[in-house]
Amino acid sequence: MASDDVANLADSLAKAQVNEGELSYKGQGLKLDNAQSVERMVKEIEEFGGLRALRLEGNTIGVEAAQTIAKALEKKSDLQCCHWSDMFTGRLRPEIPPALVSLGDALITAGAQLKVLDLSDNAFGPDGVKGIEKLLKSAACHSLQELRLNNCGMGIGGGKILAAALTACHKESSALGAPLQLKVFIAGRNRLENDGATALAQAFQLIGSLEEVHMPQNGINHPGVTALATAMKHNPQLRVLNLNDNTFTKRGAIAMAEALKHLRNVQVINFGDCLVRSEGASAIAETLREGLPILKELNLSFGEITEEAAMEVARSVQLKDQLEKLDLNGNSLGEEGCEGVREVMESMNMADKLGSLSDDEGEPEEDEDEDDDDDDDDDDDEDVEEEEEEEEEGEGDEKKSELNQFSTPPPSTPRTPDVSSFLSFPSPDKLLRLGERRSSLIQQQVDVLDVGKMAEVFLKISSVYKDDDAEVKSAVLESIDAVLSKAFFTPSFQGLSFVSSLLVMLGLLKSEDKLKAVKVVPGHLQCLEHAVKQSYFPRDHITVLNAFLARQNKSLEVCSSSRDRLKFTLQKLTAES
Repeated sequence: MASDDVANLADSLAKAQVNEGELSYKGQGLKLDNAQSVERMVKEIEEFGGLRALRLEGNTIGVEAAQTIAKALEKKSDLQCCHWSDMFTGRLRPEIPPALVSLGDALITAGAQLKVLDLSDNAFGPDGVKGIEKLLKSAACHSLQELRLNNCGMGIGGGKILAAALTACHKESSALGAPLQLKVFIAGRNRLENDGATALAQAFQLIGSLEEVHMPQNGINHPGVTALATAMKHNPQLRVLNLNDNTFTKRGAIAMAEALKHLRNVQVINFGDCLVRSEGASAIAETLREGLPILKELNLSFGEITEEAAMEVARSVQLKDQLEKLDLNGNSLGEEGCEGVREVMESMNMADKLGSLSDDEGEPEEDEDEDDDDDDDDDDDEDVEEEEEEEEEGEGDEKKSELNQFSTPPPSTPRTPDVSSFLSFPSPDKLLRLGERRSSLIQQQVDVLDVGKMAEVFLKISSVYKDDDAEVKSAVLESIDAVLSKAFFTPSFQGLSFVSSLLVMLGLLKSEDKLKAVKVVPGHLQCLEHAVKQSYFPRDHITVLNAFLARQNKSLEVCSSSRDRLKFTLQKLTAES
């Protein structure tokens, strides 16, 4: 390692934050490959008395480095919180499981009693779940309260392994007289589908202590939703249920509505973009009238709900004195329906609780009959039967099937989203399901003369960027190129105003306008780095971006690796111009 690199690493390590038992290397963009690269970190861990929390997120850790860190953790029995999200960026997938095994074994050896385990955004697939399987089954996780595995690409196979590990953990801890009391479970964007969700539902039903469940964007249809509904009945302390961007249809929505009747502590329900449809919405409205006394937020947006059912939902929240937001945007109310819902909310002095209805899709066409909901559900049943037959015929291919869960996109859901649905709640699956014409469809939707909206669209598209998924990566970059090339080739487009808006929304520039900063994710910066390299991006605009990126700013610290690559590219292009 060059002397300059050693000095830079030492400076980064010196900035590690210490806060009430926490040692943090969060967002420092450290590239830790071997034992030498972690010498200083290991020394600090070993010398830190009463270490309760270790933050390693936003760095990249190789197998040898992980094994060396693990050795230092073997004596840290007080460790309770492992914030280890996004710590394998750029690593080959075969490197990740052995690294996880080493760290997990160290926690077991130390006799740690974990409360929080966060491995989100590590894209480790089913094999990565196997890497933490032993840890999850061990006594170190008998005390676990929060498990965060968002955006890990677990697939069906990983979901089943995880469910089995949690079940074993609960049984073994119960046998010792102190059952697992898991409170928070987060596993969005994992392609769990019905089988993975059903396996986890069985574990949830056994555990019974959940307070928050977040499983958005998992390709779950009504069989999986129904299984989750049954499980939720057995978790009486549930406060937050987020299943956004799965596909309930009528049957799943009715099952979930019935389950919610058994729960009195729910505060937040997010069933947005779940295709609950009118009958499902009516069932949920009935549940609202009968229960859910402390509900604060209800999201039923983009669910193909028509006017009458939406009115039922609006009326049903009348006695919810803690309600803060009702979201019915993107449904099929029509102008009169939207006005009717507003009037109902105003009559109850709750107009300020109703979210925007600006993306309403209008009244459904006469030939759009909700009876075809049953057809969708029947199709789902047929799919399940076919899957079962295939499993019986080819159980020997199970391993191959599990590996493929991470690399292949989920099967298509019953409907194809439109551009407005994608831009309202972006997800990789929605972008892919727009089809090969996605770039032109998005291009047609965007008003290039509204620079604020342009910046917002750029950030929404880039937010779903996945460097390890070639299909999603290509779709995102093609869409970005289509939108920006159209803008910059339009003579009246105010390019510098667009850049200014972008800087405001990235938290790099203050503004008195209505624009608000967003939560920055690596995709924002990776797509911007791609864009500035293209011929359509003006050279003088690059100079402006370079000036702002050169400043110290906390808003990009969580994406330090992507930030540094962008800064390098901007500096290089500025020097060349």
